[in-house]
Amino acid sequence: MSDSHHELWLRGIAFNTAAPTDVLIRLLGEGAGEAGLLMCEGRDLPDAVIDEAVRHPVERIRKALARNWHLDPERLAPLASDPSGLVRASLAGGPRPQPRWVRPLPDDILVTFLTAEEGGEDGKVTAKEIVGELWSSRQVPPSFPRDMAGHDHPALRLFAAYQWQSLTAAQHDALLDDPDPVVRKAARETSWVLDPEAVEAKLPSVGPRNRWFVLGTCALSPAVVKQCFTDDEVHPLARNRHTPADALARLARHPDAEIRRLIATRPDLGPEAAAELRQDPDEDVRMRARLQSSIRTWAEFQAVQVVVGHGPDCTCPITKPATEPPPDWYATCAASPEPVLRQVAASWPGLPAPLVGALALDEDEEVRIRLACHHPLAPAPLLLDVFVTRPAHRPHLLTLPAFPHTGRTHLLGHPDPEVRALAAADPNLAEPPLQDPDDAVRRAAAANPTLAPATLEALLTDPRTAEGAAANPSLPASRLHALLDHCLNGVATPQTATRL
Repeated sequence: MSDSHHELWLRGIAFNTAAPTDVLIRLLGEGAGEAGLLMCEGRDLPDAVIDEAVRHPVERIRKALARNWHLDPERLAPLASDPSGLVRASLAGGPRPQPRWVRPLPDDILVTFLTAEEGGEDGKVTAKEIVGELWSSRQVPPSFPRDMAGHDHPALRLFAAYQWQSLTAAQHDALLDDPDPVVRKAARETSWVLDPEAVEAKLPSVGPRNRWFVLGTCALSPAVVKQCFTDDEVHPLARNRHTPADALARLARHPDAEIRRLIATRPDLGPEAAAELRQDPDEDVRMRARLQSSIRTWAEFQAVQVVVGHGPDCTCPITKPATEPPPDWYATCAASPEPVLRQVAASWPGLPAPLVGALALDEDEEVRIRLACHHPLAPAPLLLDVFVTRPAHRPHLLTLPAFPHTGRTHLLGHPDPEVRALAAADPNLAEPPLQDPDDAVRRAAAANPTLAPATLEALLTDPRTAEGAAANPSLPASRLHALLDHCLNGVATPQTATRL
């Protein structure tokens, strides 16, 4: 075995699912190079390895760990107050690559970030910049501002004050009368968004970059609404929950079909406008208008919005909303003749098992795809079918606990090498395809635990299969240590000492 195999062995060992704790800890040393970083960022880790990495003296190790989505974020809590601001920012910024399931950070980590007075001992980033990373990462649950509005720490009440539209009327009153002058000032400065006259007065000064945001989210006076129609600036009105009924009626007759699509499912759309849109010349508008009678609340509206028009290859982040429709609404959607409503039902992880079974056989492909990507009870054959037919969803499907590890051997002859690689890893495979022309397939085959020890030794010497062989869970701990001895210390491995 030559030194050229070192990097391949190290990468393989880093992702060997059977590697014991003491083997993985050795990869945290400087000599392991990129393999230690890849391990810290890209796989589940035993508690002892996490403990070592969290307090590791090398910043790059801690920074890589902060990006790990496989770990319970509670285990990463010490990194929120790490001496390095870059480590803190990595945790605040979220995992890389970003998984579709956006997992909120625990409250204690969020509180640490939002109450920090500085961004780290190294001074490379500010506390404000770290909070900016946090806010853009989607790791703050929508309910968090409401939860913090009455917190003892004024910095958290200040945070809540800047999310004014997320709060209740009672919380508004409390913040406007807050004992802390900074919080009171923030509350006064943000409360204008729900005051139509204040919005009208402020609108000329907000600038073109923020104008659409204001028109699309704030409470608007009749004069502002009228001016929007005069200037044909109605697109944000179609999205604004505060848009009055008479304006919605006008928007239902707008010549732009996109405007009519935007309002067609709103729960506050009047019955006459809804009936008119069900006869719209645009097929998509008609379809959306048919859904409108099933949408009674803004929570139901939002559940439909994240589905309608997204298509079978939608890979939008999956987040938990601030408020959810009741279970019986989802059950009704599951039985609807409208495919979009069944897609909505399939996207709810709480759907009961009998309804999951029915939707797994749904005639609409998008229903089946959404069920596979969103529901923990989606059957294994469906997950495998979506993996094969929809490449866009493969990275996400492979992260799901229910994704099948067996029953894939029939895919060995598939023309797509990514599918063949999946089949090559099936532990029920009698002869893994070690000679496949694709690198990824050979690597998966070399990691198959059915391989005999003698075969594995030969694969470790071949650069085409060395990484996969080092990742093979059949390798005993003593062999993994021997490979690490050779890579990190230049010690000959027992099986090949005469050739080194």
